[in-house]
Amino acid sequence: MGYFVGAYATAPVTESWDPAIQAEYYDGLKAMPNVRGLEHPFTGALHAEDDDWFLANIDPQWDFVFTGMPGVMQRLGSDASFGLASSAEAGRQAALAFYEQARQAILKLNRHLGRQAVTALLIHAAPRVAADNGPDAAALVSSLQTLASWDWDGAALVLEHCDAQLPGQGADKGFMLIETEIEAVTSANCGADHPVGLCINWGRSALEARGVDGPVAHLEAAREAGLLRGLMFSGASGQEGPYGAWRDTHMPPAQAFGIPAFEPSSLLTETEFRRCLQASDASALDFMGVKISVRPDSLSVGERLAYIAGALHILDRISG
Repeated sequence: MGYFVGAYATAPVTESWDPAIQAEYYDGLKAMPNVRGLEHPFTGALHAEDDDWFLANIDPQWDFVFTGMPGVMQRLGSDASFGLASSAEAGRQAALAFYEQARQAILKLNRHLGRQAVTALLIHAAPRVAADNGPDAAALVSSLQTLASWDWDGAALVLEHCDAQLPGQGADKGFMLIETEIEAVTSANCGADHPVGLCINWGRSALEARGVDGPVAHLEAAREAGLLRGLMFSGASGQEGPYGAWRDTHMPPAQAFGIPAFEPSSLLTETEFRRCLQASDASALDFMGVKISVRPDSLSVGERLAYIAGALHILDRISG
């Protein structure tokens, strides 16, 4: 089975962008036979540094899932009202303009590869609940209807649930509750030619729930609503350490099946992989994969690739 890898989260960290080191890293990913493609970050252009470099170094057989999250978070840093669910019309329109840029990048990549290589675009229900012009369900429905009317050249629109703001605890993203998102997507999909789906990221759901039952509950809710399209595995933990306690830092999974590269404090264990694959009916998903970050930043390309290979090996063993 082939998986998507959020490779940007594991990519080598250097003082400035080093195309040679990044190319070595991509070569390592190309050598992994179970990599179907990349979860690719969108910040405003096809590639944050160099479109031509990106097109020259990807595997032409790869598929892609674009994620707008990095660009969304950048824009929220300067405009707290930015987002598809914004109750401030200017913030909502800015988000729509951002996703039009993403659409153009998808078209550029598809044209380069001569096929509809982009499987999905992950979109998000920003802004944060705590913002003065926070999220509004009706605004999200309107934005989804607009996006669904555009030509995405085969890419599905998939709303990725992020940790919601809950009473009495801090949030990393602090977007909408999944129940609100399900209602909004269901409403937007009425009569839509290209219905929007949902994706669950294990780590974000775990940190919202402060435990391992959160991802399972979110997967079951999305599946029961007939909206579940994707599942991405990132770890999380309540223990303080290099990745932080209950933070969206894409912690690697715990040790399983003898993999050499893992995070001992991670709550993403073999058991939780199994629970989520069962809850999601994995064979029916459009895409599944891993997105992990590693510590320390000084790790070599080979060490970084070992973490990805280990996480994919767990999926292979359980899915096979």
